[in-house]
Amino acid sequence: MCGALALPLDNIRILDLSRDLAGPFCSMILADLGAEVIKVEIPERGDEARSWGPPFIGGESAYFLSVNRNKKSVTINLKMEEGKEILYKMVGKSDVFLENFRWGVAERLGIHYEKISKINPRIIYCSISGFGHTGPYRDRPAYDIIIQGMSGIMDITGEDSRPPVKVGVSITDLGAGMYAAIAILSAILARERSGKGQWIDISLLDSAVSLLTNVAANYFATGVAPRRMGSAHPNIAPYQCFKAADGKYLTLAVGNDEIWKRFCRALGLEKLIDDPEFTTNPKRVQNREKLVSVLSEIFLTKKRDEWVKFLLERGVPCGPVNTLEEVFRDPQIRERNMLVEIKHPKAGKIKQIGIPIKFSQINLDVQSSPPLLGQHTEDVLKNLLNMSSQEINRLKEKGVI
Repeated sequence: MCGALALPLDNIRILDLSRDLAGPFCSMILADLGAEVIKVEIPERGDEARSWGPPFIGGESAYFLSVNRNKKSVTINLKMEEGKEILYKMVGKSDVFLENFRWGVAERLGIHYEKISKINPRIIYCSISGFGHTGPYRDRPAYDIIIQGMSGIMDITGEDSRPPVKVGVSITDLGAGMYAAIAILSAILARERSGKGQWIDISLLDSAVSLLTNVAANYFATGVAPRRMGSAHPNIAPYQCFKAADGKYLTLAVGNDEIWKRFCRALGLEKLIDDPEFTTNPKRVQNREKLVSVLSEIFLTKKRDEWVKFLLERGVPCGPVNTLEEVFRDPQIRERNMLVEIKHPKAGKIKQIGIPIKFSQINLDVQSSPPLLGQHTEDVLKNLLNMSSQEINRLKEKGVI
């Protein structure tokens, strides 16, 4: 890769009033792409994720550090009129306004879309909330576990005959954050044609339901509610995890009948190739339990890594179920720069997940560490709003910033 071209969003300024996970994840994606993200926080307290821990590194929450790199932090008290006036001035010099308040909070603070768009008609205003700004649930509180349950994701996650479990990461927050980033980029492109901004309404529940995709399609086609299947796939077999002799797990993905034949030959199970119960994928799905019972015994005869090497050499798609320790020492992860180390003013050297977007002509790097609370307040007010040091000191004394 080379860094010959400017970062894709280097001329875009985002006012980020979001906190916790969905909004900050969205703005981090945009910041990684070069946008100037000004994170507006409450004085003294800041984003509540700053207190989510342990673990803490040098007094900084590992959770907060995970989604706030490449941003500037400015503290403004939006309950004070002078604080709102500062924000309004910043709105006039920005492209995007991002918030994830509960329904009605932005209106009470006087920073709702109607107000903000009057100040800057070109502004792209993005709201992320649990249930969106319409519908009977719009004023309900929402957290990832609640949305995973209501969306149906939790009902299809886990082992059959056992209680539902949530996905191991906050998938509904992260999914909504990704959709918000996509929507913001699309709105920026639309503004190039129309000259007008618009309001984007992103719901965690909408985003989660959209992720049901093929599982929902099965339900629409049959009217039968899916059951929890652990790591197995409702439409493909064998396609799941198996336990190996060392107690570790591997994944196996026999995605078509040709792979099935290679798999059977590799394991010395040629007789299954022409077995009428297993000749095609629909038949293997129908007779899944019998097939899995046979394969489970076989996979207990070798260690995980031995199986992975053996099957890959024979053209059978598979892989290890890695611990995080194994993930971050994996040579593929290292080669792709998905583990980076940066310096933080308080936490020292910290590790971060790298940027997953790779361009041929643009090199995306972590430009700055997650900010300390209010770290850039004075700099932003001086350089963006041309405030004097005397005015900034006066605002500090009044508790506005």
